[in-house]
Amino acid sequence: MSNRYQVDGPQGAMQPGSDDQVLANKLGITSADEIAEAELLLLGQLYEAVLIDSLPDRTLLVADLTTWHRRWLGNLYDFAGALRTVNVSKGGFLFANAALVPKLLQDFERDCLQRYTPCEGLDEAGLAQAIALCHVELILIHPFREGNGRVARLLADVMAVQAGHEPLDYSTWDADKERYFAAIRHGQGGDYAPMQRLVTLALGTEG
Repeated sequence: MSNRYQVDGPQGAMQPGSDDQVLANKLGITSADEIAEAELLLLGQLYEAVLIDSLPDRTLLVADLTTWHRRWLGNLYDFAGALRTVNVSKGGFLFANAALVPKLLQDFERDCLQRYTPCEGLDEAGLAQAIALCHVELILIHPFREGNGRVARLLADVMAVQAGHEPLDYSTWDADKERYFAAIRHGQGGDYAPMQRLVTLALGTEG
């Protein structure tokens, strides 16, 4: 998959002067490097707030995900915290139809978040399985216009910390993106084992 979404609809507006490389933003940033730096800085602040200052040691809700997204990107984008209203694809892979996102998130909350969180009393294999399933399903829904992967990683990290583990080390995922994308595609067919193996690596629990 490429790094760029193919988007249709009004939520796909780009920042004037950015040569269609930067999403329309509140700060008027036109440089892709500058917007990436701003997003990374704000993400670090969100991680500190969620994982250190006020870890949600309870059943997580879709409302938590939208709150995280709004707190992270609210100073940059008008769509922060809002569900996407446009269809998006990446590298020919089409994510869930935008019209289906609200219902899919209801199902995700019932079948994933309420079932697996808070992550307490799970052995290492059970934790990896829970994180893998939740990660795949959230990525397939792709509820936001931008930042879905990073919100999905934050969810995985919260689940890990709830279980008494350190946050995941995603270096193996980043080093082999094709393996990661293949695991997502397997999950689309109901086979979560490839993603579970990647989560096990990221947790550092592989024997």
